[in-house]
Amino acid sequence: MNYLNIFFFFSILGHMIESILTSNYTSGILYGYWTPIYGIGVIIILLLNQTLKKMVEKPWIRLVLLFFSSAVILSIMEYVGGYLIQNFFHQVFWNYSKHKGNIGLYTSLEMSLIWGISSIFVAFFIDPLCQKYSQKIPNFISYILLILFIIDCLITINNKVISF
Repeated sequence: MNYLNIFFFFSILGHMIESILTSNYTSGILYGYWTPIYGIGVIIILLLNQTLKKMVEKPWIRLVLLFFSSAVILSIMEYVGGYLIQNFFHQVFWNYSKHKGNIGLYTSLEMSLIWGISSIFVAFFIDPLCQKYSQKIPNFISYILLILFIIDCLITINNKVISF
């Protein structure tokens, strides 16, 4: 349940931040007020950090490894996500072709740097707070969010993929 709560928290928070910073009120492909790529990204960061904690004793080495591995993994995820959205939903939600060091439309070295820095911030500062509060969310709220999310995914697939 903890990871499910964290997934929803960051999916909603990511949607909110993106809507404010980019004035893109259509953040993501789903109808609900969440952008799952952020929730998935944070879960990846947390799992990666836990794995590194078990494997690497020195905190500064773990920090460097987390930075680079998160930058690479999240950039690949962003690239694949952008490619899939364009091919399945026939929409482009982000375009980094004007960024220095762009890698096609969907990612750039600049964004990789942002993902690396964000992963350290999430793993070392935000996660301890989230762990404390995410476990206090009643299970029925998590289940309601999950059901709404599944319904949203099914409606999106029906309206945007199948009917296209």
